[in-house]
Amino acid sequence: MTDEATGAFVPSHAEADRPGDEDLILTDEEFDDLETAEAVVTPISYSGQDFDVDGLVRRLNKGDIVVPSFGLEDDGVETAGFQRGFVWTRKQMDRFIESLLLGYPIPGLFLVRQQSDKRYLVLDGQQRLKTLQAFHKGVHDGKVFALINVADQFRNLTYEKLPEPLRRTLDDAFLQATVVSTDGSRESLEAVYQIFERLNSGGTQLTPHEIRVALFAGPLIGELERLNSLPSWRSMYGEKKNPRLRDQELILRVLALFTDLDRYSRPLKGFLNDYAGEHREMDDAVVGASTAFEHASDLLARGPGASAFRKGSGQVNAAQSEAIMVGLMNRITKAPITPEAVTDAVIKLTTDPEFDATTTRSTADELVVQTRIRIASDTFSEA
Repeated sequence: MTDEATGAFVPSHAEADRPGDEDLILTDEEFDDLETAEAVVTPISYSGQDFDVDGLVRRLNKGDIVVPSFGLEDDGVETAGFQRGFVWTRKQMDRFIESLLLGYPIPGLFLVRQQSDKRYLVLDGQQRLKTLQAFHKGVHDGKVFALINVADQFRNLTYEKLPEPLRRTLDDAFLQATVVSTDGSRESLEAVYQIFERLNSGGTQLTPHEIRVALFAGPLIGELERLNSLPSWRSMYGEKKNPRLRDQELILRVLALFTDLDRYSRPLKGFLNDYAGEHREMDDAVVGASTAFEHASDLLARGPGASAFRKGSGQVNAAQSEAIMVGLMNRITKAPITPEAVTDAVIKLTTDPEFDATTTRSTADELVVQTRIRIASDTFSEA
């Protein structure tokens, strides 16, 4: 386990014992960011509404209720991509349908209603809705959806084979929904972010950036993915993209600190949300930062290489990486620098005890962030 804000992307808590889970579980830094309270809590408008199963399926099929896919880029979706993909097992799906046939109570849904087109977006309830849609269609994962993991009276039944009384019981069953309204504004989206963050528990929790990518989908998020695919950046971070988007979040951290360092304050998630909301449409500030980012990645790849982002463990250290990137980008905007000079500067930085301290302990604190980027900027300026 690492210090809460070292930036090293390593397993945390007891889950670290699970083999193969290192890239999927949340780090200590991410837990800390999720659990840090916001300075300002945005009020919301919401209401309760009941939907019958038949109506829910019809709305899903018509696109009036949208279950966004993760990272969806859809100009018509103001709050896109909260869901991580369908993960229920067939047993869970069968038991859910059986519960409805038996008239058992079902957990409610959380929906977001867009004012622009009146569509409902699924904030919580993907598994239930997709199961209903698949059962009505009669197909799941390319196979006939017949109930198996259920009581004998329901076994092998498909929707089409349901006796009429059972079909009416299913179609007439109601699911309660809490419907949150959003007008697409930054304030409204921030409120939805805070709601989802509070719902985000159990199973595979989303990281702060995964929620952010979903919420602020647009040109800026598209630019983050473009930068994340640069060969020079991949040679620095690692060939394989991180399945939890940590490499993409690091890019956002670099761009935000390069552009708005003076405005940085904890929690990190709030600072990055503000930046993503303000620059969602890719303005000149982001274009300039993006250009400097590409140049810095190229110089680092040709100079010191991947070691610039790593301490002794060999794993990417976010605090060290962002400071080196921002410091080098600051130098690039003032004067050219050779890959050899970049290498010398990185060696000097990574052997500097003060810089090491700012990338090892309490690295999210305002003063520490300012200090490590100042040290990096001064070192590259003198190179």
